[in-house]
Amino acid sequence: MTLHFQDLQLDKPLTDALRAAGYESPTPVQLQAIPAALNGADLMASAQTGSGKTAAFLLPILQKLLKRSDKPGKGPRALVLTPTRELAQQVEKNAQIYGKNMPWLRSVSLVGGTSFGQQIRMLSKPVDLIVATPGRLMDHMRQGRVDFSRLEVLVLDEADRMLDMGFIEDIETIVAATPASRQTLLFSATWDGVVGKLAQKLTREPQKIDIERVEAQGKIDEQLLYCDDMRHKNRLLDHILRDANIDQCVIFTSTKVMSEQLADELYEKGFAANCLHGDMPQGWRNRTLMDLRKGRIKILVATDVAARGIDVPTITHVINYDLPKQAEDYVHRIGRTGRAGRHGLAITFAEVNEYMKVHKIERYLKRQLPEMAIEGMEPTRKRNKNAAPKGKGKPWGGKGGKGGFGDKHKRSSAPHGKRPGGDKPRSGGFKSGGGKPKMKK
Repeated sequence: MTLHFQDLQLDKPLTDALRAAGYESPTPVQLQAIPAALNGADLMASAQTGSGKTAAFLLPILQKLLKRSDKPGKGPRALVLTPTRELAQQVEKNAQIYGKNMPWLRSVSLVGGTSFGQQIRMLSKPVDLIVATPGRLMDHMRQGRVDFSRLEVLVLDEADRMLDMGFIEDIETIVAATPASRQTLLFSATWDGVVGKLAQKLTREPQKIDIERVEAQGKIDEQLLYCDDMRHKNRLLDHILRDANIDQCVIFTSTKVMSEQLADELYEKGFAANCLHGDMPQGWRNRTLMDLRKGRIKILVATDVAARGIDVPTITHVINYDLPKQAEDYVHRIGRTGRAGRHGLAITFAEVNEYMKVHKIERYLKRQLPEMAIEGMEPTRKRNKNAAPKGKGKPWGGKGGKGGFGDKHKRSSAPHGKRPGGDKPRSGGFKSGGGKPKMKK
């Protein structure tokens, strides 16, 4: 028997908006989280990216906001904290979609890189929902612009990521300013270590929801390619980009400097490429994301700031040019493809001396990554004899150079801006690979 959103006792304005937006049946995390949150319980929910957790906390909030507050003041009735600007803006956008039949709903996104003036004007009037990054919210709190006396619900989205980014002191300060009677909803990939201890401090007898991880292999094919060095890695990248049937691709790098350098080199080679990282002004970041959604950018070279909050169904490929620093970030990165029921391909590069980092990712996933090689471009350096054995996987399917982007595309987004001071580009410039070698197992 298939359940629908009206079976979760959501009011008609919300179910009508969900139907209009194309939502049919709730996901597992929504099935468990929405009724519990509607009953007023604190939550500790663990669910992977793409599981529908944003609706799992926004819909109970909007249900609560359907009834007007009897408390005086203009402060928010609900607060959602997120680790990145992009995710905050995506959450607020979803709130407007789900709340389209609530014309009085006023939400504001408080994130860095955008105008203080506009945010101050929004906060000068009564607001129902604030979606914010901790740093920018703290800026407004220091100036006395945010009143939490009406706050009813506090949400920490991707709490583990916020702690990884060093926001624990800001979070504790923000929470201390909220009413003790609030409802607290926490979402995190894991509850190990510090994040688990913080969750216990912030919640009262929370209901724990742990959605079993669904392996992505049905929608996302994964491949691991070992390479000797940076030059070898760039030859592999050139071959893949020119030989694959790629609609759009996100390439992840570990540093801001490398994202700029690689995007510049791809652009000079005729690819419609641009970069995205945390030091770019917010206006440029917004324009870059808009160009990606509209198809003007075919290759986005990004740091992990883009691993969350980007939902573009036409992204067919994700390439991990550098391995992620945290094993769980691998899941968030590859989740940028295979969206909206489509299939995607995630390719991970690893230098032969990085096999321990690969093993760490595999331990987190509880499975091996399928190791592949491109015929004629196999690594020549040997890995440690204790490295894991080669896994099995489907061969990578390209159709020659015609599947690439060609030489006619040009980057249409704004320039990158200055590189962070003191950083030096990594060695190993981008070099073309010759011929059209084939992938082999």
